[in-house]
Amino acid sequence: MNIKTSLLPLVLLAMVGQAFAATQTVTLDVPTMTCATCPLTVKTALSKVNGVLEAKVTWEPKEAVVTYDDARTDVNALTEATKNAGYPSTVKQTKADR
Repeated sequence: MNIKTSLLPLVLLAMVGQAFAATQTVTLDVPTMTCATCPLTVKTALSKVNGVLEAKVTWEPKEAVVTYDDARTDVNALTEATKNAGYPSTVKQTKADR
């Protein structure tokens, strides 16, 4: 058995796993941002979460719109990241992008 044949099942399994993953977008309310530089701190914290594809953080309105791979992370990890950065957040809206 050559290496290509023995790796085929693993490659197929990885592809099937990706088929069940979905891109999600969540809007987080981040009310404790008090200055124009706060969004940079929140964006940096969110961007460090494995699975985050994009984070757009605005001071007005005080929110973060985060697109992420739901097979690699979830909303709890995102809100935990903002909390750990000093900016607790709550879910405002969630949307599946597929």
